[in-house]
Amino acid sequence: MHMADALISPEVGVGFWALSLGGIIYSARKLKEKIDEKTIPLMGILGAFVFSAQMINFTIPATGSSGHLGGGMLLAILLGPYAGFIVMASILTVQALFFADGGLLALGCNIWNLGFYTAFVAYPFIYKPLFKNGKNIFLATILSAILGLQMGAFSVVLQTYFSGVTELPFTTFLMLMQPIHLAIGIVEGIVTAGIIRYLIQIRPELFESLSGNGEALVSLNLKKVTVTLLLLTVLTGGFLSWFASTHPDGLEWSIEKIYGKPEIPEKDHKITEFLKNLQEKIAFLPDYSFKKSNKEQEKEEAEKYPNLDAGTTFSGLIGSAIVLAVIFSTGFLIKTLKRRKN
Repeated sequence: MHMADALISPEVGVGFWALSLGGIIYSARKLKEKIDEKTIPLMGILGAFVFSAQMINFTIPATGSSGHLGGGMLLAILLGPYAGFIVMASILTVQALFFADGGLLALGCNIWNLGFYTAFVAYPFIYKPLFKNGKNIFLATILSAILGLQMGAFSVVLQTYFSGVTELPFTTFLMLMQPIHLAIGIVEGIVTAGIIRYLIQIRPELFESLSGNGEALVSLNLKKVTVTLLLLTVLTGGFLSWFASTHPDGLEWSIEKIYGKPEIPEKDHKITEFLKNLQEKIAFLPDYSFKKSNKEQEKEEAEKYPNLDAGTTFSGLIGSAIVLAVIFSTGFLIKTLKRRKN
């Protein structure tokens, strides 16, 4: 559900940049109150894992579409809403800058759609009340993941509507986006619940922590959890990404059903043109692979399944490392600001 710049107007893009930046600043201030030496590594490894997991699109049967894990609910549950939102913002920024996944103008929208609703709506108002007694792990996780993604999908429809994208009529776009992301949300919810359940099995004391606010995780010895997530990150980004579905994702599929193509041409605008050129210069692994010599070769590579591509493996590994570095840097900056204040 990474929006391209063609789907939004500069006004909507700048507006959601401001909202998302406000969310990041607010989250950093709240996180500064309780960040410690265990928080930062956990944020980093979870960010790297979610980055690699987002590379794997899974096919939605009988639709011709695919979806990938958003990871916002997993981050909120394990890290708490503030750290979870910052980690998601870091992942999406790395994806846009270095892999051309989602537009730079649309980056604020993407952070809001994939981070805000899970961290600040689904987590506190759905997950926490249901899981408060510790008896509804699967119900709390699946329902919050589904509703978080539904809100994000609805937000995409609203953003295109207020951007005046007439190629995507509001009602038609809505009737395609919500059902397909419901299917994606069910899969994400089940996978997220499975991960949570597995982590509880290897560290039973997590059960009580996860009934609280997620942030209690940092008080535990999580060496085994960290090693497990690191191995999963390498396996997922480095090798399982070869088997990602070649079908268009839920957003592209919805656009194709209406417009006839998975992408809408960008409207000429100085800001859009500037950001597009900037992204092309910075993104050294566009679409998670080495740059192809021509469009025909690029299309041929994209249609291969499984796509045993060294560029994909490199993208998964180097992307996870960049996310790890960005989150570590962000975490240490927040920690430094905390020390100065004290």
